[in-house]
Amino acid sequence: MITLLYIVSCFYFFLPAYIANASPPIANTFNVLKGLKKPIDGGKTINGFPILGDHKTWRGLICEIVICFLLVQLIFWINSYYNLPFLSIIGINGSAVSTIQLGLLLAIGIVFGDLLFAFIKRRLRLEPGTAFVPFDQTNYVIGAFIFTQPMLGLSFDFWIVLLVLTFFIHILFNRIGYNLGLHKAKW
Repeated sequence: MITLLYIVSCFYFFLPAYIANASPPIANTFNVLKGLKKPIDGGKTINGFPILGDHKTWRGLICEIVICFLLVQLIFWINSYYNLPFLSIIGINGSAVSTIQLGLLLAIGIVFGDLLFAFIKRRLRLEPGTAFVPFDQTNYVIGAFIFTQPMLGLSFDFWIVLLVLTFFIHILFNRIGYNLGLHKAKW
């Protein structure tokens, strides 16, 4: 049964990904690591269209990976130190999981999902910032699933709750970021 505590537990587990996913526009706004503001695809194209686009930068990639990795370590430590129920509710035995491995897999997974769907959008000739619902909102959940599910073996319910939750959270925070001038798209 999916309860409010279960939904909060899903949110708690994925909080590092949410924060990491928000880090590239914040890094851009505050000009953090400006030497890394170079397109991952090097400006290359396929059939005259960008592979990923100039908005997918090394700075964003590094910010997302480092922040997600560090926050995974933090939430597992907090969960253990304060004996919180969140991870066990969704089926994770915090003491049996390598947080180093999970942090890397989750971080790489969220970046992979983002870049995969940026690649797909460019093949569909969609410009950066063009709505690509629901994938703009959930691409990093899909990437996280691909990279962490073999290690964690979480339930189908967990991933469905996470997709739905992330869809709405992503829209809400992108609207806030858009209104604050931190993000270029409302979605």
